[in-house]
Amino acid sequence: MANNSTTRFSNRVDDYVKYRPGYPDIILTYLKDHFELNSNQVIADIGAGTGISTILFLKAGYPVIAVEPNREMREKLLELLGHFSNLTAVNGTAEDTTLPDSGVDLIVAGQAFHWFDRSKSKKEFQRILKTGGRVALIWNERKTITPFESEYEKLILAYGKDYEKIDHRNINDSDIEAFFFPQHCILKIFENFQSFDLEGLTGRLLSSSYMPVKGETGFNGMIADLKKLFDQYNLNNLIRINYDTKLYTGRLK
Repeated sequence: MANNSTTRFSNRVDDYVKYRPGYPDIILTYLKDHFELNSNQVIADIGAGTGISTILFLKAGYPVIAVEPNREMREKLLELLGHFSNLTAVNGTAEDTTLPDSGVDLIVAGQAFHWFDRSKSKKEFQRILKTGGRVALIWNERKTITPFESEYEKLILAYGKDYEKIDHRNINDSDIEAFFFPQHCILKIFENFQSFDLEGLTGRLLSSSYMPVKGETGFNGMIADLKKLFDQYNLNNLIRINYDTKLYTGRLK
């Protein structure tokens, strides 16, 4: 499995599109109400992937520049969202977006910031943001409260190759506050969830870059154990996964 963060999702694009959670519309409502975000302002979605965060802003009419270094994910984004006239997709990274100076009102990073070089990306964000522009860092953080969620986490720990190393939870509030320093950031948490049948739950598991894919060591045992969990905990042939959607917002200059 590739260790490079820009390529490690290349063989998981379809599962990523189908089974990763989206972001609740209340995020957009919050940004509008608290930061006077309007549809004339330019959004840069950094590490846009297949467009899970991008579509939230496209549907609301914002001009969005989706910056994504992974070719397969960028091509899927264009396949899914290319009909939006307010979309521009570019090959770039958080550390080198290729965008012009002072042209962006809001930078968004959905489920991506933990892959960035924080020092280099901060300088790049400061360069491309307009004066007074903001940054919004978003994560869907899977809960581990219910009996199923607890057992599902144990399964991931057992089979995930580098899960503990690259889990986004390794980025804590202090790390994020340090990124915004000397400015401040605000954290808001919103509820989110997904419901899956067995096929969907399997796809959700395989959408994560740290899990073995078919043909790799541990794959068959992982799938067998996942089915046991589903059989034990499903309700009306569905499993619910709950999330805290975390939104950090602040200025960098």
